[in-house]
Amino acid sequence: MTEERCPQLVDYFVVAGLAGAGSPLDEEGQQRGVRALQPVTDLAVIARGLGEDVPEGFTCIEKTQGGHPAELSAGLLNNTHMFLCYRRGHDKPPLVELGVLYEGKDPVRPGWQVIETTPYSRSASLSSSGPATHRTFLMFRRAPDSQALNTLGVTEISLLMPSKGETAPHTYCRVDKNLNTGMWGPALYLCYKRSVAKANALVYEAGLISRYPEEDLESFPLPDSVPVFCLPMGVTVESWPLNTKYQLPVFSTFVLTSASGDKVYGAAIQFYEAYPRESLSERQCVRLGLLSVVDRRPITNRSVQVKKSICVLSHWPFFSVFQKFLTFIYRYSISGPHVLPLEKHISSFMHNVPFPSAQRPRILVQLSPYDNLLLCQPVSSPLPLSGASFVKLLQNLGPENACSLLLAVLTEHKLLLHSLRPDVLTSVSEALVSMSFPLRWPCPYIPLCPLRMADVLCAPMPFIVGVHSSYFDLYDPPTDVVCVDLDSNTIFQSEDKKPLSWRSLPRKHGKILLNSLSNLHKTLEKIYTPGQEEATLEFLLTDYDLIYGRQKQLELEIQEAFLRFMSCLLRGYRSFLLPITQAPSDRTTDCSSLFNLQGFLKSRDRTQQKFYTQLTKTQMFTQFIEECSFVSDRHGCLEFFDECVQKVDVEKPEDVRLIDRDECHSGEHTVFIMPPEEPQEADGSECPAHYSYDTFPVLQSDLFDRPQDQLQTPAKGSAPSSPAPRRTKQEIKLAQKKAQKYSTVPEMWSKCLLGHCYGLWFICLPTFVRAESNKVRALHAAYEVLKHMETRKVVLPDEVCYRILMQLCGQYGQPVLAVRVLLEMKRAGITPNTITYGYYNKAVLESKWPSTNQGGRLRWAKLRNVVLAVAHFRQPIKQQQRSASFSSHAGQRSPASSTSYYYGVNLKAIDVLTLMAGGYLLFCRSVEVRETLNRKSVDENYNNVSSPSRGLAGKLQQLLTPTRNRASVRRAASVGDRRPGANGHLHRTSEQKQSRKSQMTESLLKVLMSSCSLCRSCNSLVYDEEIMAGWSSDDSNLNTTCPFCSAPFVPLLNAEICDPGPVCSPCVTASERQTPAPRPAANQRVTVAYLSPLVLRKEMESLLENEGDAVLSQVQLLDSHSILFWNLVWYFTRLGLPSNLLQLLRTSPLTARLTQGAAVRVRLLWDTLTPDTEQWPALYMLWRIHSRVPMRNYSWRHHNHPFNLNFLEEVLRWIGMNEVHKAITLFLDTVAKQPGTPRIQRSLYREMLFLTVAAMGKDHVASFDKRYKAAYVRLSSSLGREELRRKRVQPPSPKAVDCRRCFLLPLEC
Repeated sequence: MTEERCPQLVDYFVVAGLAGAGSPLDEEGQQRGVRALQPVTDLAVIARGLGEDVPEGFTCIEKTQGGHPAELSAGLLNNTHMFLCYRRGHDKPPLVELGVLYEGKDPVRPGWQVIETTPYSRSASLSSSGPATHRTFLMFRRAPDSQALNTLGVTEISLLMPSKGETAPHTYCRVDKNLNTGMWGPALYLCYKRSVAKANALVYEAGLISRYPEEDLESFPLPDSVPVFCLPMGVTVESWPLNTKYQLPVFSTFVLTSASGDKVYGAAIQFYEAYPRESLSERQCVRLGLLSVVDRRPITNRSVQVKKSICVLSHWPFFSVFQKFLTFIYRYSISGPHVLPLEKHISSFMHNVPFPSAQRPRILVQLSPYDNLLLCQPVSSPLPLSGASFVKLLQNLGPENACSLLLAVLTEHKLLLHSLRPDVLTSVSEALVSMSFPLRWPCPYIPLCPLRMADVLCAPMPFIVGVHSSYFDLYDPPTDVVCVDLDSNTIFQSEDKKPLSWRSLPRKHGKILLNSLSNLHKTLEKIYTPGQEEATLEFLLTDYDLIYGRQKQLELEIQEAFLRFMSCLLRGYRSFLLPITQAPSDRTTDCSSLFNLQGFLKSRDRTQQKFYTQLTKTQMFTQFIEECSFVSDRHGCLEFFDECVQKVDVEKPEDVRLIDRDECHSGEHTVFIMPPEEPQEADGSECPAHYSYDTFPVLQSDLFDRPQDQLQTPAKGSAPSSPAPRRTKQEIKLAQKKAQKYSTVPEMWSKCLLGHCYGLWFICLPTFVRAESNKVRALHAAYEVLKHMETRKVVLPDEVCYRILMQLCGQYGQPVLAVRVLLEMKRAGITPNTITYGYYNKAVLESKWPSTNQGGRLRWAKLRNVVLAVAHFRQPIKQQQRSASFSSHAGQRSPASSTSYYYGVNLKAIDVLTLMAGGYLLFCRSVEVRETLNRKSVDENYNNVSSPSRGLAGKLQQLLTPTRNRASVRRAASVGDRRPGANGHLHRTSEQKQSRKSQMTESLLKVLMSSCSLCRSCNSLVYDEEIMAGWSSDDSNLNTTCPFCSAPFVPLLNAEICDPGPVCSPCVTASERQTPAPRPAANQRVTVAYLSPLVLRKEMESLLENEGDAVLSQVQLLDSHSILFWNLVWYFTRLGLPSNLLQLLRTSPLTARLTQGAAVRVRLLWDTLTPDTEQWPALYMLWRIHSRVPMRNYSWRHHNHPFNLNFLEEVLRWIGMNEVHKAITLFLDTVAKQPGTPRIQRSLYREMLFLTVAAMGKDHVASFDKRYKAAYVRLSSSLGREELRRKRVQPPSPKAVDCRRCFLLPLEC
């Protein structure tokens, strides 16, 4: 078996920075138009009317954006002419946020400082000082002391008057609180700009310094553009004051899209390290402020720093894990010395950390004695995997802007997202394309766009691009682009365009979405405090875990709100899909041919027509229809969306839960990965630590460890082209919910089990069709099985039955039959889901259709009608002939014809149910003839052996039958009394007919099977329908529940392979009938667990997933998977379904010592194959012994049981007279008179049922059940239910009776 590598966690480790000489972003090595602005560190309010001047070092804002006076107190009666002043510098942490406080209305949030006084100790209130008014103050939030140079801070402050037509400049944040609280005057608002407070810097394009592995992976070569994505704004060489605080690394993420559409996620941290002055030219030193401009004197109080980045690339968005790993690697490089080189830890993480799976959902990686990280299985949600953070989306955009951007995405606008935080850009961009699920963004998508690739903003197509906010210091965006500032929560558009508004969404659904997001936003503000985001950039790994734990639930709820909106938006879309029902043409695959667009638009409200018209014209919607119409790699996600659409089709969709919370983090199975071992000296002492680094080193390939083989896993054996019987996770989940629901409803539980049984047969159908010579006939037989299932109202747990047959129709070129299957599916009231619909369209699109010439088809149709008419006219004649020679026809049935019952039969004209019933009747008759040949002498140990009256069976049948049907019953009884030897006329007629044919002798391999199991707790035999009723809906539970003691136990399926040797053809003589056939010397017996159809199906799917569907045609199936084999044989024989499993039995080593090449016949028995000879014989066995009916010979021990012939006839008489309660009382009284404990394993109901069946046939089972139940109710009032239950008198439960009725009655006693 071939091997393949399981999903690898990390593909590449990259070091990016200033490689070689480096190419500057412009001729001077410095960005155009950039001037180094110091951040704002202080604010002050002065009252010029009271003689206050601008403090030293401060700048006063005297004009608004439009040039109007910027007095803060212009609306007051006692105007003191107050102005706002600010100061820049690097001597303290910068201001990061400004605000306005209405005292008494708003609480002061933690971390904010209020400007209550002027520098001259006067009140800085911007409102009047009356006692009835609330005072208004300015306030600010300062960066923590840990912040250093080049951090986010306020760099520009401005005032604006909206009434004068002034608006906030692009990238500015506006504080939505009016500063003018007076009685008159225009409204005045404060706005500010946050940016990175840059020092003097030279900017170069990033290059690749080193990488691991050095060779490209075959499946994913390393893109050349990775370095520029690691440092999107370029490599900066900067000069810092010597007293500058240490700069923390900045975490960023980006997404690359391959040519095939696969996403590759990158995680990087950017940091600064020392750069030698000797590498700089004189001109560069002047620009960096390292040399004086006049005399070129060196300035020694400054240091030179260069930006560098380390990055990992992966196909999985484990951003938090990668952040911790990269942070550990960076800390390792700046500390030391160490015993192990840096390369050992990198290779250990890349090669030794396995990908989380269902068997190992949690991976705990110990990076060092003090650092660890937890890796959890990501593929637990049916939604597409992405690096989205809906918490950051709502946190940075707010409810209204989030809804407005959803509208922009659905109508395919050009979106430009920008922020000063690169990791937020990727998280929000991913959330933006994920919130429109199931629609997928098909246009250019670059969440973090490098500066050199900014030309994509001029593309004449929709796009979603994210850039660093410093981009706007260099360029102006195109006028047709919607700019979204994630730092200021603002959306900017060109003035000539209608502004985006969430009100353009469908009103009802849009309002529900907005309300949900508003409530979640309030919850988010309560649990989130400013400063936590900055803390995640530090090295407090445990703090990050706490934040993640609290935000996980909010993440799912926000995502669920968008999913609910999209489900309501596209509700009912599947009913407008147009299946391909004719031979395909050039326009068959067009969206207009696949979807009824006009019907879909007419089904929507008139007020929503404009929005839906825009939506249906987008590339996203066209792509969505194509994915729903054909086989797609997203079929699992689309199927989940269809389920969500069904769920929201209620009165209050906002109350419906769509996403189940992921509980994989709480799993118990955790794999621990230890850090790489440190080497030791020869004497066992520790090796010296001599690995230390001044800067992040260039990776050396000889220091990496070679990859180990522990990541190798066996490849799946199933061929990609073979029909896929596997269910998706969503289908399995829905089937489990259905089973759990139906397990409490007796009449539905049996149909649920029956549906899984048919599902098992269709799973094996590809193997069966492959083994058949006439594959088209086999496909038509499967189609008739589908129709029969609809007739029986089988509850199917999924659509696998239809899907497999559709795919086989496409594989064997039968598109017309695929169309008939689809029509049958719709006739059954089942709407095909995305997967089934895709396989159907693929089958009819890729198959060769028959000729459209109708002349020949019409002539053949006429001929068919003539033949059918003749057949219908001859049918009454054949029925009379059949009734006259029924016994002879039963004997002429060959063993092979019962195995392949559908050959030569026109299944279109004959009902499948009739065919199964007739085949079973002939089967029973032939079995009776063969058992007559094997008649044994009666055991002398039985007491009171005599022949009962021959007419008793007929009389009892008359007593059990209503008056209006007694005439027909008498005729049936008279025919039934014609036993072999009693009346030889029929046999002589048969012999005369058969004498004309040549006598052929063939071998017959008989397999007897029984599911009757013994409960060890109460020593009671539990029968098939009772076992079915006791099964649970859990597809991993092998136990059933005993109906007598309620104890769980595993039922067993017993099989006995008999080889009676050569058996004559049906033309046997009367003298041969009286000669018993010799019993085979040794029969093979097999005992396996009797599995519920739910458990069996789960195991079968696991087998096919691991070994492929070819295993079903291999003889090794009997040895390696005997439990599955015998359970499949049992269910397929029980339902009369053909399969190739019996052919495997003929060639298996299990039958090597028996007759080779024999035809296989399976008999399903109701009672146990091996009764306990220590117990009393069953009543029906005693009746057959007294009646001299042939049966299996058992070595019974001497028993003084009280069941003589008179007792049996008396019981049957009471049953026949509808006095079942007297029969029960007679049995209980007779058993009570016996000394000691009664040796009975069967319940009283089972004893009387089998006796009735043996004496009068199976036609009276239903009437016996009804009368026995009435008798039990009658006796319960006198004897008590508990006493009757203790004596095992109770009838079977309604669930058990329904299971027997639903599975028909093919079992023999």
